Amino acid sequence: MAARCASTWLTPITRDDPSRKTQLRVGRLTKAHGLKGGLKLELYTDDPDRRFVPGAVFRLQVPTSSPWHGRTLQLAELRWFNGHAVGFFSGVADRSTAESLAKAILWVDQDAAELPEEEDAWYDHQLVGLRVLRDGAEVGVVGRVDHLPAQDLLAVRTGTGEVLVPFVKAIVTAVDIGAGTVTVHPPAGLFEELPDDEPESEIAEGRSTDAH
Repeated sequence: MAARCASTWLTPITRDDPSRKTQLRVGRLTKAHGLKGGLKLELYTDDPDRRFVPGAVFRLQVPTSSPWHGRTLQLAELRWFNGHAVGFFSGVADRSTAESLAKAILWVDQDAAELPEEEDAWYDHQLVGLRVLRDGAEVGVVGRVDHLPAQDLLAVRTGTGEVLVPFVKAIVTAVDIGAGTVTVHPPAGLFEELPDDEPESEIAEGRSTDAH
C-alpha cells in the first residue's frame, strides 16, 4: 500500500539525553520452541538479517515481577522453522527458562542519525497525537497504531468512542507531520452509523398496503 507506517516501533528517549539515542522495538518473544531454549519471535522489523545477528544484545521489556526485569538478552542464533523465526539466546538453555521469557518485548538502541528515510512511511510515535481531519473538520485524534498481519490500523479517538481506520492510501489520503494532521476519506459508516435503508414505519405501512 502506498501510505503505510514502518513495521518497527520507535519511542524517543528524553530530549536531554546526550547520547541522542532512540529506542527501537524490533520483536516479541511469543512462546518456547522445542526443548533447547528456543523462542518463537514475532518480528517488528523489515530487516531481521541485520537486527538479529549472533551477538546482538536486546533490552527486555517485561513486568517488574519477572526475574528478567532490568536485564538484557544476547542472541546466539536465529533459525527459521516453517516460515517462523526462532531465536536462541545466551543463558537460555532449556524450555523452562525459555518459558519464563514468553511475551517479553525486545528493544535496541539506535542513533537518530541512522533512522531510515522512506517515502510514505512513518513511525508510530510520529502518528500518535495527530489530529484527524475529514472534509476539513476534525473528527478525532490518533491514539495508537495497531499492526495486524493484513494491514496497519489507526486507532482514532473520537467524541463517541474509538474508530479503527485502515492505514491505506485510499482512506488515509494525507499525513502532514509538520501540521500535526492526518486527512481521511473514509467509506460511509466508518465514523457514523448508517440509517436503515427503509424506516420501520414505512416497512410496516408497506406491509399493510400489500394486505389490501
